[in-house]
Amino acid sequence: MQESFDTVIIGAGIAGLYTALNLDPAMRVLVLAKGRLAHSSSARAQGGIAAALDSADSEDAHLNDSLIAGGFKNNTEALKILVSEAPRTVQNLMDYGVAFDRRPDGSLDLSLEGGHSHPRVLHCSDATGQEVIRRLIEAISLSRNITVWEDAMAVGIRQLRGGFGLEVLRDGTRIPVAAGNCVLATGGVGRMYEYTSNSPGATGDGILLAEQLGAKIRHMEWIQFHPTAFADHQRECFLLSETMRGDGAKILNAEGEEFLGRYDPRADLAPRDVVCRAMKAEGRRLGDDRFYLDFRTASPAFAEERYPNISAKLRSEGLSLTGAPIPVYPCQHYLMGGIDTGLTGETSVRGLFAVGECAHTGVHGSSRLAGNSMLEDLVFARQIAETVNGRAGSMIPAGSFGLPGRMGTEPLPAGFRTELRAIMQKAYFIEPDPAAVVAGFERVRAIRAQLDRDVFAVTRQYVETRALAHAAYAVLKELL
Repeated sequence: MQESFDTVIIGAGIAGLYTALNLDPAMRVLVLAKGRLAHSSSARAQGGIAAALDSADSEDAHLNDSLIAGGFKNNTEALKILVSEAPRTVQNLMDYGVAFDRRPDGSLDLSLEGGHSHPRVLHCSDATGQEVIRRLIEAISLSRNITVWEDAMAVGIRQLRGGFGLEVLRDGTRIPVAAGNCVLATGGVGRMYEYTSNSPGATGDGILLAEQLGAKIRHMEWIQFHPTAFADHQRECFLLSETMRGDGAKILNAEGEEFLGRYDPRADLAPRDVVCRAMKAEGRRLGDDRFYLDFRTASPAFAEERYPNISAKLRSEGLSLTGAPIPVYPCQHYLMGGIDTGLTGETSVRGLFAVGECAHTGVHGSSRLAGNSMLEDLVFARQIAETVNGRAGSMIPAGSFGLPGRMGTEPLPAGFRTELRAIMQKAYFIEPDPAAVVAGFERVRAIRAQLDRDVFAVTRQYVETRALAHAAYAVLKELL
């Protein structure tokens, strides 16, 4: 039986939940959570939220730091909205009960991180995303107009008169859902890499849905790598927070030397892309790509209080945060490109919005400044909600629609995702390898064509694999 809502939000991270909470309570809203509500990528975010709150800081300085980190390829108008809305956004989170770290005098504890000229990043120890998600879920549970479907994902979309028809896969059942507006908040594409900080659900689903409707996709090649992933060779990388370097940690080369100052005067406080390129160059110079994060300057008591989750993870590996330097290496972290949106978060298709990592608002340019990702989620979620709220009347499309006729039955052959990861890791890790890009593109194009055939059973594995193939194709095409 068809379900109908004013707005359907695909994705239940910070961006999706905050959009839902800012919509008019008179609207019927559906949020699709791909897994369990508390297990989104946002919940794994250690990093904080940047806002110019100190009297010595300013919105102009925040904007300028973002421009420098982004290679001056940022959308300045979108960036102005981001930095100007940051203080109000922080206050809104505190109104929801988010407990940011404070100094002994009760003032907010603002951290200095790479690329920032002033301390301006707010944290909840080393689990900011988890705290924000927890508070938003509490608010969602009190909202009578918001329905949440867990273990549900949109596997198809088409335009209807007055809205959209969605094919939703929930507990193995395909359900038709009509929506006046659709918000894509599906996160990044990290699972197309061998090593990523992204959760298992980061497969680019929303980008493929937008592509199916003809929405513009831009700058898929703008991919950020994080320099200090714990080097334990696990596919899902555990990050050693950038805040540690603001607190005095240093990255060492294979010979145990500080080296970043040779590549950039900001040394360990340079933006992420600068640090990653320097690590790659240093590895070539020495013929040894082992790196370490040295936090021996910190006291054990400070490290435990400041970084309880990181400390616990390292203890489980037989290591200490303030003991011998910890092995680290870059991993894929964030997508700055994606579904192109205007300042309201709306795509080139009316009524279709995108927010968070799947969206290309332009605020980050070609490389994101630390602390601006959750901020973008929140600020542009509110922009979307205000736009939708301003469109009068019920938005539920009239009439009904049937599910698409596609009824493939073939099982998905094994190995596609493994091959895609290998191709992307070789073709574009920190910097593109031109020969590997060309060879990889041809193979990815063939994989994409095979997966686009309507012969496979519509399962989560199939939909995710197809989305990853389309995302990899878009990235490599931009690099040719």
